[in-house]
Order: sequence, then structure tokens, then C-alpha cells
Amino acid sequence: MMSVPAYHDRQLALFGLGASGMAAAQALVASGAHVDVWDDGEASRETAQANGLHLKNLSEGDMGNYDALLVAPGVPLTHPVPHPLVAQAQAANTPIIGDIELFAQARDGLPSHRVAAITGTNGKSTTTALLTHIIEACGAPAVACGNIGTPIMALDPLPEGGVYVIEMSSYQIDLTHSLRPEVAILLNVAADHLGRHGTIENYAAVKTRLLTGQQDDALAIVGVDDEWGQAAVTQLQSLGRSRVIPLSVTRRLENGISVVDGELVDASDGNEVRFSLNGLKTLPGQHNWQNAAAAYAAASRLGFAAQHIRAAMATFPGLAHRCELIAEEGGLQFINDSKATNVDAALRALSAFDNIYWIAGGRAKDDALDPVAAYSGQIKRAFLIGEAAEDMAQILPGLGVECEISETMERAFAAAATAAAGQGGAILLSPACASFDQYRNFEVRGDAFRALVARHLERGAA
Repeated sequence: MMSVPAYHDRQLALFGLGASGMAAAQALVASGAHVDVWDDGEASRETAQANGLHLKNLSEGDMGNYDALLVAPGVPLTHPVPHPLVAQAQAANTPIIGDIELFAQARDGLPSHRVAAITGTNGKSTTTALLTHIIEACGAPAVACGNIGTPIMALDPLPEGGVYVIEMSSYQIDLTHSLRPEVAILLNVAADHLGRHGTIENYAAVKTRLLTGQQDDALAIVGVDDEWGQAAVTQLQSLGRSRVIPLSVTRRLENGISVVDGELVDASDGNEVRFSLNGLKTLPGQHNWQNAAAAYAAASRLGFAAQHIRAAMATFPGLAHRCELIAEEGGLQFINDSKATNVDAALRALSAFDNIYWIAGGRAKDDALDPVAAYSGQIKRAFLIGEAAEDMAQILPGLGVECEISETMERAFAAAATAAAGQGGAILLSPACASFDQYRNFEVRGDAFRALVARHLERGAA
């Protein structure tokens, strides 16, 4: 695990004992810190106690007695109201941090390394996994961490020359104050997590903070196909930042990286580089062109050759639950995009396929469905599940999408498989909604879809 000497003999409070919280607490104790931990869940407290951590109900203490309060990313800082412990820490001027801030403070003691940090409303997990895959395929040590993979403080330090590829949600950026990544990527910004941030302006400002907090000579890669990315580029240029690479998948950039009709063109350094992204089965569609272009931009500036990067992309296995190709049979693809928990993410999947039998629904995030109309010609029929099914069934026909209420995943899949028999195309799970009405998380939802595909194929083989 990581060591954080800066907190030796310091007193910390830690609230939230999920995987990252447990790892942070254990790393701090191993570093000689005095840590009081708490979680509202009894099972989490029992696990912490079994691991030798010191339990204390933090609501009964004084936050002024601590050098820092470390909280889980999901703990509200501002909206709808600060968590009571956060409010107490703010009143006592006690720093409020997260586990990635611990890593930032541990960097000086690690072997020589670099950090690539990735954020955005959609695509950050795929880009993180892809960039890590490219770096490893090119022969350098790398690890995907942060909002993906192993909790960052549970990692053993990489050997010299390693690259920490950190996926960062807006929640994590909010809790990180001194990370200075050598490469930072902002893919895109669309309305999401507004219950946490209040407005999209606040949300975009948090995302942009990952880039504005870099050193002046660091590299920022920014998707400019939305107004927030364009504004981020303008802000960075106003700060005198010279190493800013705009990235677009909707138009050709004269000074940046763009992908049009699947051809990547890097015109950012004077010597133009071109190669095709078409034919990459695990990176289909325009949204994945953005992910691939961002990973290419980062990898090339980290010193890896373009031909090696493109070769590594061809061996990328894809990311579970994100436009994941589960199987193909008789011209019909089965696509698990369970990670599409908002409408914008689902649109990206809808844009990547034709003749779509769309399984959608769950717990809605109040996103407008109107943009689905642009893909109505590609959707054969929608099969709606969960809490949002009835509301979606009222809206989609007006957008040109035939639909039916299936209620459950099992019924939706059965109906989609019947409709798609002999037709070809794609049975696409891309819910555009959160999973919590019927499933513990989007991973469990995607696994349920995967199991239905396997059962369907077994029956067909029999």
C-alpha cells in the first residue's frame, strides 16, 4: 500500500468505510497517523474494527481537534446541503479531503513517475482503461485507479517510469486540492449530478478545476464539442497555458486532434499524424472515437510512438458494461451498455449501432429524452423497464420511437430477442437511467443482461 509520511503523528477523522475509505484508513495508520473512523453502516463498522481500526462516532466529537476530515466521495459538500460532519469541519476550518488527495501528498516519496488524470461526464472509464492498456502494451508500467479498479491507497507503488492513470469523478475532484497531473483530460460535460453540484455551471467548474490546478508546463487535453470544453480551453489560454490540445469528433481542427469518419488526424504539433479508428470492434461509434483520440493524445505526449499506440488499440479488450460486445449470432449483436446511467451516455451508444432493439429504463435522472429523436431511424423498438418505464412510454412515441413496457429485464430481453429474430442488428441495453430501483448498481444490472444473453445462446445451440 501507499505511505503518507506527511500525516505521521497527525490526528485524522475518516467518514465512509467503503473500499477506498478502508484502504485510506489502513494506509494512514501504517504511516503513523492517528485515525478515528466511522460509517453509518453497522457491517462496515464491524469490518473496520476487525481490521484493527479505531471506531469513533464522529458526530459526537469536535472537528477542530483533527488535522483533516477524510470523507467518501459521495458525502455532500454543498448541495442539497452539506453533510453535518462537513459543516462542522468547515466551521472549524478543518481541511476536507479524499483518498486521491492522500495520494497527491504521497507522490514525493514514490519512485519517479507521471500521472494522467481523466474526467468528463461520459467516457472517462473507457479512456482510463484504454490509456492504461496502451501504456502497458508499449512496455511501461501503468495502473488504472481512482474511480476505477483498485483503491488508489491500496496500490503498491509502481516501479520507476510508471504512470498512474486516474479516473476522477467530479466528487473526487471536489476532495482533491494538491494533485498536479502531468497530463489531464477533460472529455466532455453534460448535465449530470446536479443534485450534488446545484447547477451545470458549478459542475463544469469542478471538472475544469482538474486542468487549472496543473503546473504551467503540464499538458491539458480538452474535448471541445460542447460549450463547457470550449470555455475550458479559453480559460486555460487566458492563464497563459501553452500546452493545451483541443479535441473534436464533429469537425476538423487546424490546431488540435480530430476524428472525422473514423480517421484520426493529429495536427497539434506541426507534423501531421493520421490513422484510422475504423474496424476497432471494442471501440465502436463516435463517442469511442473521442475516447480513443484522448488516449492517443495522452500516450503520444507521454512518449509512445503513434504506430505502437494504434496497434495497442487493436488489442484493447473493451470495458465491461460500456458498449461491451457480449456476443454475436446470425448478424445480431448483444451489447451491454449498463454504465449508461444518463440520457447523454445512452445517446452515444444509440449513435454507434443500426437496427437497435433498445432496452432502457430504471430510475430516471430527470434528463430530457428529446435528443433521442435524432436516432429514431436507428431504433426498431424500445423495451422499457423499471420506475421510468411509464413516463418513457408517454414520451418516446412522440419522438418517433415505437416502444412497449416490459417492466423487468427478463421480459424486455425476451421481447427484444423475439422481435430481432432473423432481423440482425443489435439488442442494446443502454438504460439512460440509474439502476437503483431494481439493481444494487449498474454492474449487477449488466451482469443480469449478460446472463440472459448466455441463456438465450445456450437455448439456441440446444
